[in-house]
Amino acid sequence: MSDDRAERIADFIRPLRVKPGSKVNLGRDFDPRYRAGLKKRDGVELLRAGVSLLAEYQDRLAAQDTYGVLLCLQALDAGGKDGTIRHVMSGVNPQGVRVSSFKVPSAEELDHDYLWRYARRLPARGEIAIFNRSHYEEVLVVRVHPENLLRQKLPDSTRGAGIWERRYREINNWERYLTDNGFKVVKVFLNLSKEEQRTRFLKRIDLPDKNWKFSAADVRERRHWDEYQSAFSEMLSATSTRWAPWYVVPADRKWFARICTAAVLAHTLMDIDPRYPAVGDEARADLLVAKRELEQEAPAGAPADPYASRHGDADR
Repeated sequence: MSDDRAERIADFIRPLRVKPGSKVNLGRDFDPRYRAGLKKRDGVELLRAGVSLLAEYQDRLAAQDTYGVLLCLQALDAGGKDGTIRHVMSGVNPQGVRVSSFKVPSAEELDHDYLWRYARRLPARGEIAIFNRSHYEEVLVVRVHPENLLRQKLPDSTRGAGIWERRYREINNWERYLTDNGFKVVKVFLNLSKEEQRTRFLKRIDLPDKNWKFSAADVRERRHWDEYQSAFSEMLSATSTRWAPWYVVPADRKWFARICTAAVLAHTLMDIDPRYPAVGDEARADLLVAKRELEQEAPAGAPADPYASRHGDADR
């Protein structure tokens, strides 16, 4: 990492990281209301600084064109994924970011392996891709609702005991493959408490301009709360790896969740430490020829190079 800010960010997100190989009990190990002693008024400036940092490093990432970054966001309904994406990515160049939301798989997607539709939305080099829900749905929703396995048309011999352990292994191997090829995988679970989810659901019902965000299916899914907590705990235990660790972000306070997510993503970019490409001697000579030609076109009374006149000789 090339910046002393990196060490401060690493210290900030360390309590959120799931140690590879650890056994996670979500309710015991991570507090959805944790806020690292910060107050909301301090959070505004911290988020602004994080967004600025992301913009700086995203520009370098695109210019270097060597690495890509995949941010996987997982949460239960009302966990704040959409708002987190909107705020955290507010300062970056939209040309370098792609957001994909994964709903119920289509007939075409069900005719392929379960990772196929996610592989199609991976970032290119120089890009950041965000999965609003991700391939982890295949060991979460599908596990809580195993009838979904029937829709995936799997051979009978592959649907029995051991399917989840096999999928954990396959996902870990896939993420290792991506990382080995220059695509960093960043995984954030927005950890919402049951009471905060209830409050947010009621707000969506009470406020007319929020009604569109609510579905009766959300309440039906809430009835499986304990099953989801168990599925998340096992998933975090099995798939937080050295090359693609999970970060459990406290989500009861939206402002803090956004700061944490920005910090995790910034940490990843700073760890890559992308650099602007160096210009070779031949290209530099071409630049100077073009510079002289443009300077000769300056109108009478105007500086030959307005930028250089304001900031000093650009050639020095």
